[in-house]
Amino acid sequence: MHIVIAGGSGFVGKALQARLLKEGHKITILTRNKEKIFESNGLRAVEWLNPNSEPEIYMKNVDAIINLAGESINGFRWTKEKKKRIIESRIHATREIVTLIEKLDRKPKVLVNGSAVGYYGMSDVETFTEESKSQASDFLASVVRKWEEEAAQAERLGVRIVFARLGVVLGKEGALPLMALPYKMGVGGPVGTGNQWIPWVHQADVAGLLLFAIENESISGPINVTAPNLVKNKEFGKTIGRVLHRPHWMPVPSFAMKLLLGEMSEMLLRGQCAIPQKAEQNGYTFEYPILEQAMENILR
Repeated sequence: MHIVIAGGSGFVGKALQARLLKEGHKITILTRNKEKIFESNGLRAVEWLNPNSEPEIYMKNVDAIINLAGESINGFRWTKEKKKRIIESRIHATREIVTLIEKLDRKPKVLVNGSAVGYYGMSDVETFTEESKSQASDFLASVVRKWEEEAAQAERLGVRIVFARLGVVLGKEGALPLMALPYKMGVGGPVGTGNQWIPWVHQADVAGLLLFAIENESISGPINVTAPNLVKNKEFGKTIGRVLHRPHWMPVPSFAMKLLLGEMSEMLLRGQCAIPQKAEQNGYTFEYPILEQAMENILR
């Protein structure tokens, strides 16, 4: 297949590239900066979102588009400007993807649009599936709703839409190195109450599920990109400790996280049990269904 990826130079995008190339697919990366992309046999970089760029010229016979573009939600604090970049970058990129599809004579069969389990809001007691509706009013939930509404505009062009609601992606980059650092220093422990769910997923299964969504025409709408065996923060920390042979003992109080990170601390102090019901119902086999197995692969 010929698969186009927007935002393909990031942490998730690089894992996806490797998986697609391994399976023999042709990849076009849409990027503002072609110098960031190492082109190879089967992988081409095309300029996008720059004045006078015309990516549609290079997008003949596209089978699928994966949109992962957007400002990272990670950082020290969510300032007013940071929040503005988070939402505007996603809306702008997704709107441009829909415009690009409009220009193509031969439309792709599917658009897999990056999203997040933040859609559901946060809860220590509820379990969320793809059928769950969002009643949340927090920042991340509002971003995801607007993001998905923008991507849904491609449906009028006859394109199947999948909203890939990603959880906390575990790999050698991203959140896990920061989460593991206190344990490596011997001062790891639960964050806040420790009762908040962490909707984790191994990087390999993110790539696997995105490809699975492309290949399975029966999948449309939201799909939770999370592992089937989720755990709470205290068990997540204990698992890091076991794998690294370090203690799990020093709690990080909620008030300290709020002072340090402000509104962004909600991501760490609260969570959601968003299970991959649609993936399992459609027969996806997880490479890393168990947290300790995933941690062993990454941290060792």
